[in-house]
Amino acid sequence: MLKNNMIEYYLNFVMDYPLLSSALQIGVLGTFGELLAVRIRLGKWHFFGPGPGKLLLKALIWAILGISFKLVFTGFFAFVDALIEKNWWFQLAANNIYFKALSVSFFANIIYGPVFMTFHRFTDNKIENKQMDWESLQKAWWTLLWFWIPALTLVFILPKHLQIGLLSLWNIVLGIMLGYFAIQKQKQPLSN
Repeated sequence: MLKNNMIEYYLNFVMDYPLLSSALQIGVLGTFGELLAVRIRLGKWHFFGPGPGKLLLKALIWAILGISFKLVFTGFFAFVDALIEKNWWFQLAANNIYFKALSVSFFANIIYGPVFMTFHRFTDNKIENKQMDWESLQKAWWTLLWFWIPALTLVFILPKHLQIGLLSLWNIVLGIMLGYFAIQKQKQPLSN
């Protein structure tokens, strides 16, 4: 009974307050995914400095990004529809939910993805008083192709009110993967 009430409350909340729920879901789970990646990489929890200030700033940035994701998702569905209407994109996307989801994911990731990642990396560096590492950012952009296009394709198959929830969970999955990759890279012997 309690489980059903919680699910009903969640569904009502995300349908009634799409921007606020996007901010909260991404703010909490995006921050958690980032913390988890650092935890895996360092072997201990690291909360970005003394006091909660930097952690709260990071959560606020994730929340702002959560709102932008909701807006971008809506915009790119309309973008793909407009391309189909002009016969500038495959008509298959008009009638096939899977190809439509893949199309929206493709355009969102190649157009918005690099901008989002650059903004996020810039704000993270400012919060942590670090210099911008452009080489690392360029490597991060590759996740748009091998991770985010397939992941968002699955997201876009869902009803619109459930998309941000799955996106939030994908942030945790990517955090785990990136933490694991960092450990594997540290274990590799240096070549002469």
